[in-house]
Amino acid sequence: MKWFMFLLAISMCLFVSSERGYTIDTVKGLFYLDGSPVSIHINDGFITQISRHNDTEKDQLKTIVAPGFIDIQINGYAGVDFSGPDLSVVGVRRATKALWKEGVTSYFPTVITQPHERLLRNFNILAEASNQDDIGRSIPGFHLEGPYISPKDGFRGAHLEKFVRAPDWKELSEYVRAADGKIKLFTIAPEVDGAFEMILHAISNGMVVAIGHTGADAEQIERAADAGATMSTHLGNGCANMIHRHHNPLWPQLADDRLSPTLIVDGHHLTRAEVRTFYKVKDPQNIMLISDALDLAGMPPGEYMAGGKKVVMTPEGMIKYPEENVLAGASLPIHRGVHNIMQFTDCSLADAVHMASRNQAMHFDLEDRGELLPGKRADMVLFTRDDNGIVVEKTILAGEVVYER
Repeated sequence: MKWFMFLLAISMCLFVSSERGYTIDTVKGLFYLDGSPVSIHINDGFITQISRHNDTEKDQLKTIVAPGFIDIQINGYAGVDFSGPDLSVVGVRRATKALWKEGVTSYFPTVITQPHERLLRNFNILAEASNQDDIGRSIPGFHLEGPYISPKDGFRGAHLEKFVRAPDWKELSEYVRAADGKIKLFTIAPEVDGAFEMILHAISNGMVVAIGHTGADAEQIERAADAGATMSTHLGNGCANMIHRHHNPLWPQLADDRLSPTLIVDGHHLTRAEVRTFYKVKDPQNIMLISDALDLAGMPPGEYMAGGKKVVMTPEGMIKYPEENVLAGASLPIHRGVHNIMQFTDCSLADAVHMASRNQAMHFDLEDRGELLPGKRADMVLFTRDDNGIVVEKTILAGEVVYER
């Protein structure tokens, strides 16, 4: 019996170790900023030193080392819907581990327009998941997208009209409590009644406010920025298919330097010309790449029920909502956006990576991550590149290898 208990204890230790990965004290690779060979030294989960090597070692290293990706808008992953009726901590853990495989070390689970009780329940679950020792390190906050958005077709996107409602601060306060104060990003349409007061309330409760799913005019967008809105949610999307060529929500958001956009650069949501234009106008220091991925990410083409509606996954990876002829989210991870924006704009790898890591960390005061510098948490992704995109080889979270190809 003693030997049995001893072996059982050993097996449990091995199980826990495999669940949590393994710690490392040195990472070698080609530095994403300039391609030079480096060794990154780690102690107690934080970067202590970055040593540069002679270029003669460059040919011996195959992987690029960069800060882990930070995806601030992701609706679900690996069959887990953060807005769904069956959300559980187990599901959040499964989605988080699947995201580690894509090089994502931090993300904001995004909850969209839903019935009041569903939002309360899911924020409670997300708050519990964010307090877990293992996956909680990857969940610094949440994104509430809606329910106070435009009720109009097109601008509403794939959000169900029956759940769209007028801003209600008492209601939002309940979500804040359910989420344990971790709603970091809040998307609202500034043209709806009570939006400006809601923006002020949200900011006073520590949220970053974004304009999105909106048909607002130039004056309403300016007022929202005056009130403290600093972002545009998936600029160019959440917009009607047919808009006025002069008077539409896009030009005022592009023109206002106070608004930093998030972009879905999966090759479907925006054209190459749109991406190039947004990039030139807003500057890579102000753009944040997102995946906007759904729980269907990684599923085969076909028809699915998602969020109470029938959607279609195309062979190209598009998720469409045919009933209203709009896109219903994305299926590709954020590293596809890193690859595509380099292809579309000819920007450097460093700029592309910063649009998927550093810019998010700076905008949301995530001071311990987003860059590879001494004193920062050792969140890293090691990857190779080919003509088809980025291949994630290893993901490191706080000095711990959580995924290895």
